[in-house]
Amino acid sequence: MEQNFPWHKHYADFTPKEINPDNYHSLLKLFEESFQKFSKKIAYENMGGKLTYEDVDLASQHFASYLQNHCNMKKGDRIVIQMPNTLQYPIAMIGAIRAGMVVVNTNPLYTEREMEHQFSDAGVKTVVILANFADKLQNIKGRLPELKNIVITELGDLLGFPKSLIVNSVVKYVKKMVPAYKLPTAVPFKKALSLGEKAEYRRPAMTGEDHAFLQYTGGTTGVAKGAILTHRNIVANLEQSNAWLQGCLEEGKELVITALPLYHIFALTVNCMTMMKIGAHNLLITNPRDMDAFLKEISKYKFSILTGVNTLFNGMLNHKKFADIDFSELKVTIGGGMAVQEAVAKRWEEVTGCTLAEGYGLTETSPVVCVHRLDSPKIGTIGLPYPSTNVKILNEEGVEVPIGEEGELCVKGPQVMKGYWKRDDETAETFFPNGWLRTGDIATMDHHGYFKIVDRKKDMILVSGFNVYPNEVEEVLAMHDGVAECAVIGVPDEKSTEAVKCFIVKKDQHLTAEALKDFCKHNLAGYKVPKHYEFRTELPKSTVGKILRRLLKEEELDKSKKVLH
Repeated sequence: MEQNFPWHKHYADFTPKEINPDNYHSLLKLFEESFQKFSKKIAYENMGGKLTYEDVDLASQHFASYLQNHCNMKKGDRIVIQMPNTLQYPIAMIGAIRAGMVVVNTNPLYTEREMEHQFSDAGVKTVVILANFADKLQNIKGRLPELKNIVITELGDLLGFPKSLIVNSVVKYVKKMVPAYKLPTAVPFKKALSLGEKAEYRRPAMTGEDHAFLQYTGGTTGVAKGAILTHRNIVANLEQSNAWLQGCLEEGKELVITALPLYHIFALTVNCMTMMKIGAHNLLITNPRDMDAFLKEISKYKFSILTGVNTLFNGMLNHKKFADIDFSELKVTIGGGMAVQEAVAKRWEEVTGCTLAEGYGLTETSPVVCVHRLDSPKIGTIGLPYPSTNVKILNEEGVEVPIGEEGELCVKGPQVMKGYWKRDDETAETFFPNGWLRTGDIATMDHHGYFKIVDRKKDMILVSGFNVYPNEVEEVLAMHDGVAECAVIGVPDEKSTEAVKCFIVKKDQHLTAEALKDFCKHNLAGYKVPKHYEFRTELPKSTVGKILRRLLKEEELDKSKKVLH
């Protein structure tokens, strides 16, 4: 046993080797337990508005009743929720799950094309959408024959009078953030709650194998696909997270900053589900990209948990208002979604006194697979596999490679998805015949069971027959004091097949390409040193702050096409 799971020897004393993925028969049981146990405690706070666990219980039940009685939704039907972090999100999401629906989380910034693909692919019957994006829904509604119900909410709807009226008026008329739209059959969110309150909620019979979420992947390798995540998948991952965190968190006493959007699988499982189990107070940040407003907001609180991506932590560290934050009660900082750079992790601990632990996962694994020990993170690795999780490094034939050698990181565990929605061929390609999920990440494992990501297969750069992994080059660039952010891609090169190109956002405006090149030469083998340097004021990012190499590659491809023509 220990020979196959060397990481068990390096678990914290309180961390079990196994969890029970059937501890809750479905998420309904988790919700009901938390509502009863922590009824008077604050569950969610946003823009000054607060909801207790009892408030969320009643409102989500009313929304579930509305879906059952007024939308003719049946168990297993799909419902889209398209909004940033607001008080309405947990009510809509929990209400939909309590009604037996399958939630399709949708990025609010999706284009009409992306929305249409996702809504059509999932066969959604109901959409809950923020008014700011309703004009896009209007333009595609005619091409979605299965869509029968639309619920529209405005940012301030649950902030209480008169604040809700003020916020909604400012957003609509002063900031002009709500384009005109015509959706005459749409029902306002607050009316939906009122209608649901007057009807009878019927608790559906749910099992762990029932679908809970269709969580669409980013589509970086093609058309976005819906990963089928069951109730058991989500329960397993929240139980794994709870087991990992239990040594440092107390029930009913934690305040978590949720800057990542709840529609993102990381925040959904860790910030929402796991924190519900321990009765945490969740401060929802609607727009963390507004760093001024974000830091001003969190400076009002003594918080104990903060999750985010590397770019968020880096942005905080480099902001003048960072000194105003009180970190005296911060116990847990976890980075996910992209690699945490060593330079950022070290500086974070120096400034805050709290280690920045890195987690690794995928949409397809609900999402967490590995994470650092919170008391002693091994920087440069993705840490150790979660309890009840098996991870191996396999070659293309599905055979395990020797310790220390590179191969594809593959996973088995109760958090691994059921498959891709309506895509049996792609599901089959993603799993080896023996059931191992292929992550597409190139990694190594050391003798102690710590895993290290070398890079994504598709991002690997081939320079004169040598493999160059962008993560490694980016780590070195980030070590330079003059670099704020960076991204590395491969570009075509007549002599070497590909050449390394880096994109830099300067911290020091006097920084030059020559200075960076000299720095890289001191820290990288010659073939890994970037050949091309491009300085920018910003880098393209996803809505959760992940730097999108894919868009940089597309830009380079477009440039080369223009040159050829």
